[in-house]
Amino acid sequence: MEHNNKLYTLLVYSENVAGILNQVTAVFTRRQVNIESLNVSASSIEHVHKYTITAWSDEDQIRKITAQIEKKVDVIKANYFTDDQLFIRETGLYKLSTEKVLENPAISRTIRRHEASITEVNPTYVIVMKNGKTEDILSLYYALNEFDCVLQYTRSGRIAVTRAKQEQVSEFLEEREHQHG
Repeated sequence: MEHNNKLYTLLVYSENVAGILNQVTAVFTRRQVNIESLNVSASSIEHVHKYTITAWSDEDQIRKITAQIEKKVDVIKANYFTDDQLFIRETGLYKLSTEKVLENPAISRTIRRHEASITEVNPTYVIVMKNGKTEDILSLYYALNEFDCVLQYTRSGRIAVTRAKQEQVSEFLEEREHQHG
């Protein structure tokens, strides 16, 4: 990874069409840029899907990737952002050994200190959930891993909204409506 690479988040809006995810990821593949995380969901606009994609890159490369994605027929809008331009959250799930959690009270204290919640307990395992920024999710993982109690761990891809009042795609769709109306 080059020293001038930063983590960028792309927000891509598209019609809900089969195959669009493949077209979007192919742009990254062709430019040999790894996707760090990917989340796809319905957006706040009916029949429009939102792709939240993170990748380490330099700004010139990410600008080109965004432009190429936006040229796809079924893509409505694509923009890239740095972390300070977005409100970002992820979820981490941690499956811990019940036996180790019960024998070491420091594990429960660590969970509370990280403002995570225990969502399930059974004789075999304890499920802990943490919502927050990527670094907070990872911080809890590293802390729990010190106790050698983690059986499984995963985190979601990031979800993000811009700090603007409405999604940029809303403005774009309104303009398009006026042009065709």
